[in-house]
Amino acid sequence: MEQEHHHHDHDHEHEHGHHEHHHDHEHHDHHGLHHHHHAHAIEKLSTIYIVAVALNLAFVIVETVAGFVGNSLGLLSDAGHNLSDVFSLLLAMVALKLASSHATKRFTYGHRKASVLISLLNAIILLVAVGAIVVESVEKFFNPTEVNGTLIIWTAAVGIVINGVTAWALSRQQKHDINTRGAFLHMLADTLVSVGVVVSGVVIHYTGWWVVDPIIGLVIAVVILVSTWELLSESLRMSTDAVPEGFDVDDIKQHIEQTEGVLNVHHLHIWPISTTETALTCHIVIPEATMLEEVTDRVKHLLDELGIHHSTLELETRSSHCHDHDCCK
Repeated sequence: MEQEHHHHDHDHEHEHGHHEHHHDHEHHDHHGLHHHHHAHAIEKLSTIYIVAVALNLAFVIVETVAGFVGNSLGLLSDAGHNLSDVFSLLLAMVALKLASSHATKRFTYGHRKASVLISLLNAIILLVAVGAIVVESVEKFFNPTEVNGTLIIWTAAVGIVINGVTAWALSRQQKHDINTRGAFLHMLADTLVSVGVVVSGVVIHYTGWWVVDPIIGLVIAVVILVSTWELLSESLRMSTDAVPEGFDVDDIKQHIEQTEGVLNVHHLHIWPISTTETALTCHIVIPEATMLEEVTDRVKHLLDELGIHHSTLELETRSSHCHDHDCCK
């Protein structure tokens, strides 16, 4: 029953004896640099989030006061929308902490997968925001409300600056983490809303054409919807352990098979541990047992370069693989 033994072995690396254990120790030493960069990136992102939350919370207070003073329902509802964004930023911050959480006996990957669920929640919140904007815009078509000129324009202009700066800060980090992309989209959406408010305020101020307000609202809703759809589908894929965006199974298999000493690769699985980390397991056929350590080193190094830092490799010799699978002539 050697074949059965091989098939399940990727969860029990110790059964390879001292060779595999010795290699893993080496791999983690080599890994130190990656963890250092990862920790530094998380620290930098945390600072951006803290500043963003503080700025946006201050703006919500300013906008609420301006809404009451200027008797503007538009500003008050935008303040509510901005408050939901502060909540989203806090969620993304929590996800960032969870993505680097340590393993426990029950959660052997820590709470890293929760970061994927948070990105899904963030996408849903964005969709709800789109729905709210659409409903409000349609309502304004039938009941146009007078825009309270100057105060609204200036308050929205402050919103452009605050949301724009936050979006810019997050945009530099968003390629590495789907939650940061979600927070970035929230801020970008807010910047667009504020731009829309200013444009409609100016146009209405000079032309009295009230219908500009809901039209701009609907355009903004469409823009948010298009960008959110991608976030939502990627979050759903990651939630179901699909191969994360940016990784091609065939391409990775080909790279491994081109590595010196590798005859064949099968049982290849790639899935997300968190929104920032990817894991891989596979079986590799090698010509002889003496090559086990050097081939493992080469493949682990290759996977590191491809951006996969959590890999479990099951190595077997050609003779045992052929004996188990009856596929070699």
